[in-house]
Amino acid sequence: MVVQCQVEVLYFAKSAEITGIRSETISVPQEIRALQLWNEIEARHPGLADVRNQVIFAVRQEYVELGDQLLQLQSGDEIAIIPPISGG
Repeated sequence: MVVQCQVEVLYFAKSAEITGIRSETISVPQEIRALQLWNEIEARHPGLADVRNQVIFAVRQEYVELGDQLLQLQSGDEIAIIPPISGG
């Protein structure tokens, strides 16, 4: 049986514009690969596909590459989707 947990996804800058929200709570498997987690989020907000290769993905305030890294999540963990920030 797959154990699920509730995590809070935080959207910043362009990702907040795309989703129309700043945060949401979603249910995901407690053990999930980083890329699978991204795919779960992208399935809820298909427009995020446009920034997939540009975002910084952070789990519990630590940067994570969108790959095969196995994440051990706990309910209440924060997942941040941070697009590149431009400016001078």
